[in-house]
Amino acid sequence: MELKWLEDFIALSENGSFSKAANARYVTQPAFSRRIRSLENWLGIVLVNRDALPTSLTDAGTEFVEEAQRLINDITEVRNRLQQRKNPHSLIFLAQHSTAVSFFPAWIQTLSPLVADAVVKLVPGNIHNLNEAFLAGSGDFLLTFASQALDSPQMKKKSQSIQVGRDRLIPVSAPDEHGDPLHRFNNGVPCRLLAFPEETYLGGLIKKSAISSIPSHYQYDVVCENEMAEGLKAMATQGFGATWLPSSLVKQELEEKRLVELDAALPRIDLRILLYRNRHSVKAEVERFWIYLNELYGKE
Repeated sequence: MELKWLEDFIALSENGSFSKAANARYVTQPAFSRRIRSLENWLGIVLVNRDALPTSLTDAGTEFVEEAQRLINDITEVRNRLQQRKNPHSLIFLAQHSTAVSFFPAWIQTLSPLVADAVVKLVPGNIHNLNEAFLAGSGDFLLTFASQALDSPQMKKKSQSIQVGRDRLIPVSAPDEHGDPLHRFNNGVPCRLLAFPEETYLGGLIKKSAISSIPSHYQYDVVCENEMAEGLKAMATQGFGATWLPSSLVKQELEEKRLVELDAALPRIDLRILLYRNRHSVKAEVERFWIYLNELYGKE
């Protein structure tokens, strides 16, 4: 039996449908359905009425909800206790790749007196994997751009959040010999575009809020995809194409004229940076750090 099967079942009971629960758990519906079936097979009972719409739990399933949540809490408590014994003086931050590179270093430096002798661990990754790891209790904090993908009942139940910063996605390109953008959107000339994959948070956001707003008579070709913002920045700096990047990430390159912003008429996207705290962490360092941040930023 796997812990994620129990968490899947709780998500199903909270969301009321396989599709909504699968979205909340960041898996495809077929994969989610297989995991619920695996839980039923392991228990030897049917938990879900699959022949009725909307989806409902069997009597046994309804009874098992409380037991499943108790098992999750017990397992989490045991893990937290063992992790604290292993290294009680640590702060573990899970962070999106972009925030890990562009925001976290300077931010944590300003808070270094509060960190004191605690070991700061930074675990970067994509938002979906980090969310699952955070909900499973693998980190004390989750640092990420604000996203509806994190607005789930499970996240609200297991975490608290505060806004700790802001950023902005801006379109940039290497300059030509005149200091103008080497790559731009012009009539009849396709712009070489470097992009985050559409399935990533920033990729989907840029497509929805920026690329979709580009006038139809402007053409572009996506010539490179990379989910790492640092990788896109390196390609853009070398003149491979234009891209949207967090302004904090390219601040130095803009000051040194190694990158320039594209037409001011192109969309810019404002971003909120949130820090989530795992409610179930029992570390004294985590509690002190969180209290200080609430005094500094105010509760969201």
